[in-house]
Amino acid sequence: MQRFMLKFLYVVATFKYPGIRRDLRYFIRDNYFSRLNQIRFVTKDYIARKKYKVIDFHGEFDQELRYVLPFAYWHHLNGTLKQTISCTNTRDFYFFSEHHTEQYEKRVWQAGYEYYDVPNMTHSPTFDFSKWTRVPFKKRYQNEVFVFDKPMLMIANKYNIEWDKPPINFLDIPALNRIVSTYKTKYQIVYNRPLSTQIVLDNSEIMDLNEHQWLRENHPEVILMHDLFEQHKNMVNNFNHLQLMVYANCNRFISMHGGTAALASYFGGMNIILSHPGGGMEHHFNEYATIFPALSGAQILHAKNTDDVFRYLSEYY
Repeated sequence: MQRFMLKFLYVVATFKYPGIRRDLRYFIRDNYFSRLNQIRFVTKDYIARKKYKVIDFHGEFDQELRYVLPFAYWHHLNGTLKQTISCTNTRDFYFFSEHHTEQYEKRVWQAGYEYYDVPNMTHSPTFDFSKWTRVPFKKRYQNEVFVFDKPMLMIANKYNIEWDKPPINFLDIPALNRIVSTYKTKYQIVYNRPLSTQIVLDNSEIMDLNEHQWLRENHPEVILMHDLFEQHKNMVNNFNHLQLMVYANCNRFISMHGGTAALASYFGGMNIILSHPGGGMEHHFNEYATIFPALSGAQILHAKNTDDVFRYLSEYY
């Protein structure tokens, strides 16, 4: 039955979106099926409303942030969330879950395929927000600890394998130098690029950009998240907890394609996302204008190259 429905929904996607590439219609098909799958839970979700829903996910971080967490939070508010299961150091993301288990030590990107338990499970030109609610990270984690003399500018960089290719979406040292030199008088710049020991990895191998020592030597006024973690180890639960606390006090972000961009989009304000064309599916489905701003109401500025980053900085920051 499932195979028949998937074939039928692919035909529906073909007729509804004839201009979209054939391979991309599979994403639309899967989202259609995941939404239809919710029909099974109408009685439990809207009539019985007892705690029954167990949400178990260890796929890509980006997918968890965009689809799984808002779905879990909806069930929490609905009174139907029983348990959440995810990866190591995710308890603070699921602060609202009474029973959260950190079961997995590694993310497996294949685990996101055929994960039809949530009404939005992959890329799509449209999203169903009927069981999707913003998770109030900013309200939850705002604090008086990470407050500085100047407004904060968070540079959330990354440097890792993307789609089995060398790094594509990242800021190199010359770009970092230009940003810091230009904006350090206006903002307290905080730099974040987590190490492999600080987050749960998936298939994207983290590589060394050698920028941390360079920043310490050439721009000591920049605050490194690594240093904040060492300074506040006794106060925070883990590196993810630190990210939530620092990000909650920030309204200006520069972030990179993927989970880095999704997390930075959870805290309102403005978020410049560097995402080169030709890689992720966000471009094909215009998701920087749909699901990303929906995460918190943040203004998303999609930079397709480094020049766009500087153009947005000049215009908005």
